[in-house]
Amino acid sequence: MKKSGTGPHSGVRRPSGPATTARPSVRAGAPIRRPGNGAVKGRSTGAGPTLSVAEALAKVSPARWAAFEILMLVGQGKGHSDELLHSQRTDALSPEDRNLATALVMGVLRWQIALDARVRGLLQRPEQRLAEEVAIALRMGAFQLLHMDRIPVHAALSESVELCRAAGQPHATGMVNAVLRKVAAAQKPGVRVFESTAAFAERLGHPLWLVERWVKAYGRDAALKICKADQHEHGEGGMFAPDSDPAAALPVMDDGSRLVAEIAAAAMPAGLDRPARVWDCCAAPGGKTLILALRLPQAEVLATDVSARRLAQMQARMRRHAYAERVKCAVADAAEEKNVRGEFDLILCDVPCSGTGTLAGNPEIRHVLRVEELERQSTRQKRILRGALQRLAPGGRLVYSTCSLEPEECEQVVDALVAEHNLRRIPIEDVLLDLPGGIALPQGTQPESAIRNGALRTLPGVHGCDGFFAVVLARD
Repeated sequence: MKKSGTGPHSGVRRPSGPATTARPSVRAGAPIRRPGNGAVKGRSTGAGPTLSVAEALAKVSPARWAAFEILMLVGQGKGHSDELLHSQRTDALSPEDRNLATALVMGVLRWQIALDARVRGLLQRPEQRLAEEVAIALRMGAFQLLHMDRIPVHAALSESVELCRAAGQPHATGMVNAVLRKVAAAQKPGVRVFESTAAFAERLGHPLWLVERWVKAYGRDAALKICKADQHEHGEGGMFAPDSDPAAALPVMDDGSRLVAEIAAAAMPAGLDRPARVWDCCAAPGGKTLILALRLPQAEVLATDVSARRLAQMQARMRRHAYAERVKCAVADAAEEKNVRGEFDLILCDVPCSGTGTLAGNPEIRHVLRVEELERQSTRQKRILRGALQRLAPGGRLVYSTCSLEPEECEQVVDALVAEHNLRRIPIEDVLLDLPGGIALPQGTQPESAIRNGALRTLPGVHGCDGFFAVVLARD
């Protein structure tokens, strides 16, 4: 997922957690630490672990220890879950252990709010603040008991207790054992005949303030579907029919991202008497750029990104596709007009955003995003869009898109810039008619369900993909 939430270019600030205290020092790039190599809080590497810690570590499976350390790092703001799960921290794991570690990390992050609420009700003092290590051990244990049917109860209980001991919190082992035994003995939470917004937000692990916004913008039923969809990884291939050219080697990307890229390619102005000039101005990781290169084989395509590291990774990706050999890449901040020269017939402006449409794949966003962040994101998005519009040729078209569900980052940005620059909106339904292969929305829905006021608006759980917004603007 690109440019969303807690990734390196999201700009979302991480507040300290409300229910945790002391946190051990865990290095983001370090491999999994096992008994005998200094994995003890407050002790030097050369000192080695105490006997009790070494014994505890020996009783914890590599998968659970990896998941525990990754969750600690995410909580400290020292890494993104997807990056950490594909780092040297998990390289030594077997495929089975890597799958379990992934399921634990993503599951705990998705269900954290609901897990904390469940555990809080079982504490002798529900208001007490737990150390981060203890909170994570409880979350991991409760998640296994409530959501993983194939995990034996004794494994979830005993290893959660040993995680506490191994992390330097032996005083909490009795409490962790008692609470998780109560979780195991209790009935799993069911769905009421009617739930308030607060009730289903907590049950489905979402911040109430965010869910209330979705209820206001899209209605209660859609908000409930969004929350349910966010608790599972979205599959690929649900929106599009098989491509007519199987040899095209389409890039691997989620359906929402591909839909935006296909819309951008279909928005190319007709009747040019020269090769078109195309600019993907926030291009990394490059999936949309590849679609533009494939669908517009005669065009000159420029792909820029503000991050040199991400651009280098993108260039390596371009080299794997023969049809992308014409793509030129450059490090540039799209908000700075001087960084790019010339005018472009088509511009894709897929801006960094809060990423609230991608919570299934980026679950930690929900724990760090605050409402005031939306205004900051909107200000940056307007700067990028203004910079891009300075390079839009007369008669050209620009596609503005986000993976956000929030009006501040979508409709309100477009409304402000349309008034400033005397732009015309192209109805998205006109562009959808030109998509190759058509769109096959799942669950019996119709393409028009993804159109709001002439713009694309997909919703998780409603359209079978992440939440995306896209609008086509024209300069006459």
